[in-house]
This record gives sequence, structure tokens and C-alpha cells, in this order.
Amino acid sequence: MRLYLSSYRLGASAARLKKLLRGARRAAVIQNALDFIPVEARHSYEANIYDPKAELDDWGIEAEELDLRRYFGKPDALEKALAVFDLVWAVGGNAFLLRRAMRESGFDRILPELLRADAIVYGGFSAGAVVAAPSLDGINIMDDPRQLAPGYDESVIWDGLGLVDFSIVPHYRSAHDEAEAAEKTVGFFEEARMPFQPLRDGEVIIVEGRNVTLLPVLPEAMRRSA
Repeated sequence: MRLYLSSYRLGASAARLKKLLRGARRAAVIQNALDFIPVEARHSYEANIYDPKAELDDWGIEAEELDLRRYFGKPDALEKALAVFDLVWAVGGNAFLLRRAMRESGFDRILPELLRADAIVYGGFSAGAVVAAPSLDGINIMDDPRQLAPGYDESVIWDGLGLVDFSIVPHYRSAHDEAEAAEKTVGFFEEARMPFQPLRDGEVIIVEGRNVTLLPVLPEAMRRSA
């Protein structure tokens, strides 16, 4: 199993993502965590502020969007679509909405099989990293579990993908709007005595097989040689 879980965007260790890909370079970008935002606003943000596909392309990874809504109730079609990709990259937004999309499309059943076969890398940031945990308990401090978008089932899904055996708290003590909520979420996990890993923006968790590594923020000059 190969995972690249980041607090914010690609983080400060994108060169390690390329190593995880072992020369492969096709990525499916899942942005369903943002489906509660109007399409026009999302397109404007991509054009003027940040486009995850362009960020991956800067690292030599060819990326295209894979909208899980197109596969709601069509897991066989999704499995076929995923077969051509080397990386799945799930962006931030609302973790509960993303989790719904993964359940309704069958992604949450297909992905573990691909990971066990070492056929793909799963990566993501913020919500895309959070859903890798066993549970979304506590994440409701940061994200609204009731956040919906057209075409979604309103039921809240509290279980995560279970790709790691701890919860993840992004934006911890970072210059991010959710830093205060992240601090409260850490307090929740500490009080509940649940295993968790806080991530500052720039930090990344790498999983290769049974090895789990936390990569700190590197100086700029070292990033592309890491």
C-alpha cells in the first residue's frame, strides 16, 4: 500500500510523491469534497488562485478530474475508469461530503482492492487525507457533517476508509482559517484517548507497506532533491 497524505495541497515533499509513483504519471483528481460550492465559484478559484491539476502537472504528473458523481450507483464503471490511473488525488473541502461520494460511487470498496494489489497510489490533502482514517469522529469540529450538495444522500457516514489506524488533523498550528478548529479537534482526540496525528501545513504522512513516516517541512532549497 502506498499513501501520500498532506495537510495542505502537495505539501513540502512532493518529490517523495514522485518516488512513490515509481515513474508512473497519470493522476485522477477527485474534487467532490467541494461539491457544496457553486460551479462558477469553483471554476473562478481554479482559474485565478489554485488548480490541483496544474500543481500536479508542475511535478510532471498528468492529471485530470474524476467526478465521482458520474459513478453514483455504477461501481463497475468506476473500477474500469480507475484502471488507467497511477494516482488518485483527493483535494480538501468537506470530509463528510467526500466520504458520501466515495460510498455512493463504490470508491470505498474499489480503492482498498487496488491498494492491496499495489496497483495505485492514494493521496490527498485536508479532507482527502482525513478520510483515510478509521473514523470521522471528531472531524465534525472542523467540517459540518450535514453539508450536502445536489444528488447526495443526506445520511452521515462516520466511518473512514481505514487505510491508516489513526485519525488525521490537518492545518494544525498553521496559517490557515481552520487552525483554531484543528486545535479543538486535537483536544477532542486527546480527551477521548484516540490515536491521531496532527499535521501542520507543509507536512506529509507517507505510507509504504507497513512503514508510516511523517515528513516535516523542508527548506525550499532541499524540496526538489528530497
